[in-house]
Amino acid sequence: MATLRAVKNRIRSVVNTKRITKAMEMVSAAKLRRAQQRVEQARPYAEILDEMLSRLAAASSGDLSHPYFEEREVSRRTLVVVTSDRGLCGSFNANINRRGIQLLEDKADADWEIVTVGKKGNDFFKRRRWPIAKFWGDWSGVIHYDKARDIVRFLTERFLSSETDEIYLLYTRFLSTVKYQIVSERYLPIPRPETGSTTGANTDYIFEPSPESIYDALLPNYAVSKMINALAESFASEHGSRMIAMGNATTNAEEMVDRLTLDYNKARQAQITKELLEIVSGAEALKG
Repeated sequence: MATLRAVKNRIRSVVNTKRITKAMEMVSAAKLRRAQQRVEQARPYAEILDEMLSRLAAASSGDLSHPYFEEREVSRRTLVVVTSDRGLCGSFNANINRRGIQLLEDKADADWEIVTVGKKGNDFFKRRRWPIAKFWGDWSGVIHYDKARDIVRFLTERFLSSETDEIYLLYTRFLSTVKYQIVSERYLPIPRPETGSTTGANTDYIFEPSPESIYDALLPNYAVSKMINALAESFASEHGSRMIAMGNATTNAEEMVDRLTLDYNKARQAQITKELLEIVSGAEALKG
């Protein structure tokens, strides 16, 4: 009877776990829909800003001069790693951290510092040899625009003050519900657009008051937009990964319940058969 009770308790435990994973799957699906909408809204804005920079550069006859374009000898780099605050999303965080280690080791010609966005990345890199310059957590898979601006302000100030010479972003680009792509791209300095190009649409612009003033107003917004776009892509990928992971966990729990139910029925049948044999044997003994 103790075996039957243990199997029954195990079935009850797995059923409760299945309810939790199913609820988490549904919550992640709802969050994914909202995050996907943010990605769809952020991408066109970033693309238009890129196009605007290219067109302004094409219309400019002189060299573009702005601190965000400054290329200098690299003695220190900064890597911004965007991960999640919570687990239960499959190999999502492990893949990002593994790619981060690969990037740090491949570009070992300069010193590195880490800026972590998300607790999982911070927990991973604080046990490694590279120093963590700053950490932002408690996102809950939702973009906080004040935090995003704080990150941009921190990074740009370090770049402009020459505390770092190059800044890279490491994040996941959302492709579909079941697929994402890990992306590492340079954040600062911004690639300098080619000036004086005659290709493309009409580039007959009049700059008022000057190209430098226009870039002074445009490039800070471009930096913020690029960061928000990276966060939106990463959070959408996180919710998609968690939804898939919880869906797989729910399926595994259902299969385990089926196996445990079969084991319970077999054990119960064996016990009933044993009790019947004991009753028959006792009756036969009384007859004899």
